[in-house]
Amino acid sequence: MFGRRRKRGRHATNRETALDVELDDDGLDVADDGPYDEADAPNDGVTRLELGSVRLPVPDGAQLQVEMDPAGAVRAVHLLTPVGQLTVSAFAAPRTGGLWKEVGAELIAQLKEDGARINRENGDWGEEITARNSGVHLRFVGVDGPRWLLRGVAAGPEEHAPAIAAALYDLLRGTVVVRGTQPMPVRTPLPIELPEAIAKHIAAQAGG
Repeated sequence: MFGRRRKRGRHATNRETALDVELDDDGLDVADDGPYDEADAPNDGVTRLELGSVRLPVPDGAQLQVEMDPAGAVRAVHLLTPVGQLTVSAFAAPRTGGLWKEVGAELIAQLKEDGARINRENGDWGEEITARNSGVHLRFVGVDGPRWLLRGVAAGPEEHAPAIAAALYDLLRGTVVVRGTQPMPVRTPLPIELPEAIAKHIAAQAGG
């Protein structure tokens, strides 16, 4: 089953519109052996935020920030926690896997152009990338799944680096990816869909 925890072996956000939504949760426990493909999603009793292509176990005390493009489509969602920001995105990938290796190499090149100090680390899902730039600590984690790539990004002050890394790992381990059956070009972002209540809340904020 895909999703078993493996042995250790330019995060530049172009925000056109960012709207915050308070999340009401119960301090949920997170599964420790994901992320999961939809076909292997556990019946673990964890309440997850349904966002179309991903289902996220929201950390206790987190706030959802929605990033919109000028046309009104959802570009990304971020979870704001007391120790930093977490972002999880899913992309179409080849059946053969291995997309994170390519994406990671390109990411490193872009970070170097931005003047960041970069380190590579061996993590639970393979190579992870950390970067430091202007007092901000960034961590990038990629997980190759069946026809999808899940990318997690943690960003926060350097003094919170261990805590934000732990929060990102917990989030990824509890995430369910909904790839769908439709063919998509490799690297296409899987669509993000907001729950109706959150979409109405954001529409009201934007209008008022």
